[in-house]
Amino acid sequence: MLTVLHFLLTYNCNFECDHCFVYSRPGAKGTFTIAQIRDVLAELVRLGTVDTVYFEGGEPALYYATMLEAIRLAREMGFKTGIVTNAYWATSDEDAELWLRPLADLGLSNISVSDDDLHYGEGQDTPPKRALRAAQRLGIPSSVLATMKPVVKVAAGNSIPEICGGVMFRGRAVEKLSAGMPRRSWREFTKCPYEDLRAPKRVHLDVYGHMHLCQGISMGCIWETPLSRLVREYDPDAHPICGPLLRGGPAALAQEFDVPCEKGYIDACHLCFAVRLALVDRFPEFLAPRQVYGLEE
Repeated sequence: MLTVLHFLLTYNCNFECDHCFVYSRPGAKGTFTIAQIRDVLAELVRLGTVDTVYFEGGEPALYYATMLEAIRLAREMGFKTGIVTNAYWATSDEDAELWLRPLADLGLSNISVSDDDLHYGEGQDTPPKRALRAAQRLGIPSSVLATMKPVVKVAAGNSIPEICGGVMFRGRAVEKLSAGMPRRSWREFTKCPYEDLRAPKRVHLDVYGHMHLCQGISMGCIWETPLSRLVREYDPDAHPICGPLLRGGPAALAQEFDVPCEKGYIDACHLCFAVRLALVDRFPEFLAPRQVYGLEE
């Protein structure tokens, strides 16, 4: 049962991180208007199962006024709310509190802050650390999103190398971080290790209307089919991408559509992303938007 919806408020971001799932960057197109957000929230009320909405991106605070009003509307409708941010705005402790106080006044349920070496390095007083201190002072529950640059390690007594750091090799990570990583046969990747494609509890929604079951795998478009109906009628086994993934993971997806595979892939995400990239033009309704695949719209 779907209980959490993450608005991808914008694909625009002041960073261009090497591990970004959705290829966010400065100037990237695709940002919600407040009218669109209001319509989506009304559909969530009709659906009746979602109790929490998050706003992320890209970087949602680039559109601070829209984000603030969206949180106010969501709170009025009874939803718990959160944001995911890189905290670029926390240029000092005082400024961090200035940015967060209106969110605290609205009853923000959580702020999740990206604080890792792929965003800010290992500084002792980074913007995320200032944001977290301000959140604590204001009583906003907070958490840290930390993803480190991938490092290959071999544990004592084990000849199989292990990749540490938490990077999932999809999106820009395939292009920027895959060099030198150990690889395994594509036939080994027989399940999706991260997403519940059969009964998703969380989805991401972008301004183009795509309900992301995983970044770049769309349940459908809510601007064509109302969100509440789309969720109720979702049939994972009939979905051209989720069906094969549920039957046998990325390996089954490659086999079902005769997508040629390389000798080896870093992880299940790497194979899945490569196969989906090869199928984007064949399934534009379900592998969307092209932005998430590093392609121009």
